Amino acid sequence: MPALVPHPTEATFRPGHFTLDDTTELHIGAGAEPAAELLRALLAPATGLPLRPSPDGRFTLALDPGRGDLGVEGYALTIDPHTMLLRAAHPTGLLRGIQTIRQLLPPQALSAIPQPGTRWLLPCADITDVPRHPWRGAMLDVARHFQPVSYLRRYVDLLALHKISVFHLHLTDDQGWRMPVAAHPKLTEIGGHRAGSQKGPAGSDTYDGIPHGGAYTRAELADLVRYSAARGVTVMPEIEMPGHVRAALAAYPRLGNHPERALDVWTRWGVCDTVLGVHDEVLEFCRTVLDEVMDVFPSPYIHVGGEECPTTEWRDSAAARERAAAEGLPNPEALHGWFLGQIGDHLVRSGRRPVGWAETGAELPLDFTVMTWRDSAHTLTAARRGHPVVSAYHRATYLDYAQSAAPHEPPAQPGGVVDLRAVHDHDPVPEDADAAMAGRVLGVQAQLWTEFVTTPAHIEYLTYPRLCALADRGWSGASDWAGFRSRLDEHMARLDALGVQHHP
Repeated sequence: MPALVPHPTEATFRPGHFTLDDTTELHIGAGAEPAAELLRALLAPATGLPLRPSPDGRFTLALDPGRGDLGVEGYALTIDPHTMLLRAAHPTGLLRGIQTIRQLLPPQALSAIPQPGTRWLLPCADITDVPRHPWRGAMLDVARHFQPVSYLRRYVDLLALHKISVFHLHLTDDQGWRMPVAAHPKLTEIGGHRAGSQKGPAGSDTYDGIPHGGAYTRAELADLVRYSAARGVTVMPEIEMPGHVRAALAAYPRLGNHPERALDVWTRWGVCDTVLGVHDEVLEFCRTVLDEVMDVFPSPYIHVGGEECPTTEWRDSAAARERAAAEGLPNPEALHGWFLGQIGDHLVRSGRRPVGWAETGAELPLDFTVMTWRDSAHTLTAARRGHPVVSAYHRATYLDYAQSAAPHEPPAQPGGVVDLRAVHDHDPVPEDADAAMAGRVLGVQAQLWTEFVTTPAHIEYLTYPRLCALADRGWSGASDWAGFRSRLDEHMARLDALGVQHHP
């Protein structure tokens, strides 16, 4: 049986194979054209096969409304020596099936260069495949260390291969602002650049003195959204507020609690105590930014951060204390929930769903989808409140932690090791969740914060194969570590064919 990652729901393999060659033609059903176009684009570099359309094609791609049991992402694949049939109820299901077809071919099929002399054989099989969780995500922080959009497209290609459904793009933080906003050009002109970066962990006083910066254009981001959608990946943007905003305050000090103070884009790591003010201009600024974000990103989910927000400046600010009193809040600390409520309401009125990082699982407004990261128990706390939840527990999903304690590992977030098994062992649904609470768990997501990660090669070393483990558990739900480990051995040849500089 071929080693598929993630593991399919049901798969039966039989003797024999179907051969893709110059004579293979595609019978493309109505609505399956984008999937056929993607199939050709993905296989052409290595195989050179034209895969021409024909009503008599032996390889059929079809949408089948009668297969509602497959949901949005499920597919059914039947392969015999003379025909292939890929069916799905929704176009996204066809895209997922194409990634399975890629994995059923020899690993050379994933190469970016021609592979002459290779026979493109697919084993005869019946596969019916439906994911356990709709949200299987990967977050990449481009605020700490900017990556060109050309690399983001490659990142998406690798996500799609593993049937990851959400690419969470962390666009702003204390150390950089990467999203252009027409009404506020200084966000990228000033906020997109810092004078240097801290060397070593948060708290150290050593800096490299190397300027770092970059920002995307609106056209680049819109193209990334289209590119990702063609592969079945939704790009969810994140704009941090009301904390993690030092880059924005460097551009527009009037948005802070001390508008008279000039600030730099932060060169340190950790949590900065400068936060947004709570005056009306700030709320209007945030709405303007988010309106442009929503114009570029059609994702139903918009992430607004919300975590690690010190309240010292609000306690010390007469204006903030007055705002708390005017809103009937018990203290300035309560401005955090009030602020996110204002922002969440704006997103909801715009037809979107606000997302935030949960510190406890109980502090975000009820219309938020929450990502629980500090403690796995917070997933249950949030689900009990009625939140839709994505598990992002740091001891199982943070890929910026080292993969082992070996001395040869590259710089990583201090505080421990998250190895391959820890990722695969993590079930996003708490053991003691009842059916209603379990139904509120949308899935699981990996995070890669980039304080210590500067290059694409380093990103891929930290991401793979750990993301393979998360994808496998999020799609199949199976906790079969030995089975996954065996399949991964074969899957590594695919990563090698793609040029992924993965962990050994």
